[in-house]
Amino acid sequence: MKKDTIRVSLNAEKLRAINKYMEKKEVDLEDELVDQLQKLYEKYVPANVREYIDEKQEEEIKAKKPKKSVKTKAEVNNQSIIQE
Repeated sequence: MKKDTIRVSLNAEKLRAINKYMEKKEVDLEDELVDQLQKLYEKYVPANVREYIDEKQEEEIKAKKPKKSVKTKAEVNNQSIIQE
């Protein structure tokens, strides 16, 4: 599914402090923000809408998977000739 980017403004000093103390705890700011956005999504988006979006995403994933091609008899015979 296509992703969008969010842009947020924050006081530069506060951002430096967040990065400094998160780094000490070996925590990634972007990962934490993604987790918080997921919680907001689950809190505010109705369950039936989330279910619809999940189903749509699964359909897109299935559509992207390459389908196994069925070999014709001629292709199978041709391979066995090459292997001999």
